[in-house]
Amino acid sequence: MVAESGESTIDDEHLAARAADRPVPGLVVIFDRGGPGARVIKLERGGLELGRGSAGIDDERASRRHTEVALDGDRWRVRDLGSRNGTFLDGTRLEPERTRGAGGLLRIGRTLFLLAADVRPFAGGVAVTAGAIVGPTLRRAWSEIERAAAGGDTLLVTGETGTGKELAARAFHDAGPGARGPFVAVNCAAIPEGVAERLLFGAKKGAYSGASADAEGYFRAADRGTLFLDELGELDLAVQGKLLRALETREIVPLGATHGARVEVRVVAATTRDVRKAVADGAFRRDLYFRIGRPEVELPPLRARVEEIPWLLARAVTDVDKALVAEALFIEACALRTWPGNVRELLAAARRAAHAARADRRTAVEDRDLESDAGRAFEATAAGDDQPRPEPTRAEIETALQGARGNVTGAAKNLGLHRNQLRRWLTKHEVDPRQFGEAAED
Repeated sequence: MVAESGESTIDDEHLAARAADRPVPGLVVIFDRGGPGARVIKLERGGLELGRGSAGIDDERASRRHTEVALDGDRWRVRDLGSRNGTFLDGTRLEPERTRGAGGLLRIGRTLFLLAADVRPFAGGVAVTAGAIVGPTLRRAWSEIERAAAGGDTLLVTGETGTGKELAARAFHDAGPGARGPFVAVNCAAIPEGVAERLLFGAKKGAYSGASADAEGYFRAADRGTLFLDELGELDLAVQGKLLRALETREIVPLGATHGARVEVRVVAATTRDVRKAVADGAFRRDLYFRIGRPEVELPPLRARVEEIPWLLARAVTDVDKALVAEALFIEACALRTWPGNVRELLAAARRAAHAARADRRTAVEDRDLESDAGRAFEATAAGDDQPRPEPTRAEIETALQGARGNVTGAAKNLGLHRNQLRRWLTKHEVDPRQFGEAAED
């Protein structure tokens, strides 16, 4: 495992602040000419001036006095100092001498920074292994998983699709006493109805038509190891009951058998569903939830782990062609999208972009290679669906407005919203659509 933390500038004063549990505001360099990173720059009292040759910035597209950054209470102030190539906050160019209140993603030249109210979690950098890329936000969840592995035999992993539940299950397996045993992953959503019991617990020869030999089942295959049951909530209630019995007794009864078989299996269950709601609706057994639902670890979505995106993109494009590199504007474009499919969606989009760059005989993957709808929010829900949509962030709103050249209706369509809802959020976030183009209204 490689921890990429760069040159941290947290001094004794700020270490003392950590001991006092006070936040240490600053910037995190997540991409520069050398590629992905996680270098911490503390925020000086009164602000910080960024430019070529200062704060460790080596960027030929940055001016020597480029940008000034300050934190006023809980609001950031970013001011361009008349730079040659401009300062970009959340993808929007700032005019000279103009201040902005929103934090987020800052770009000067080809260098990308996160504005962080507390840089202490980033001091450990980003851990890069053959199987996973783990930034400080995800690291907290993995620490919970490792504690669960040391103290129990079950774990429930929740979170949005594509956040890395199987990697989390493997982390549980590797941190537990059965690390040298088998790891068996099962997608419960893909099991045809009526055969789940046979596949999970096995079957004896002759138990059903066509059963010409014994079948061991997933539990026996995972004996002395870990069984990962992805989308556990898709199993019907009868099978859930038999699963509960297997967990309680550590014994399975294969289909057609008269006697049980002893197994030693640690079980990780995962789901994208709200399990408590499923219990309340009668779609998930309450007793199984009490057996398998504690401890529960929720994996954060990719939009809460932006520091990992440059690393994920670098790996994805070199997997396509080792001669390819991810360019700063490509990484910025990806970092400003919501990625409802999370890491899985990001990697697929990055690979498509890499293939587009290679087909064009370029070695740099650029923002133009990213498909326009990649990582965007879903289109508006069907008529009659009264489920509220999550409120987009200011960065998401500004990105949509930029793509629609300031047209509110077009931006609302990009976000999957009604234009009146978007107008309410524009007012809330104090965003003027006219700054993104000439056609602000329709």
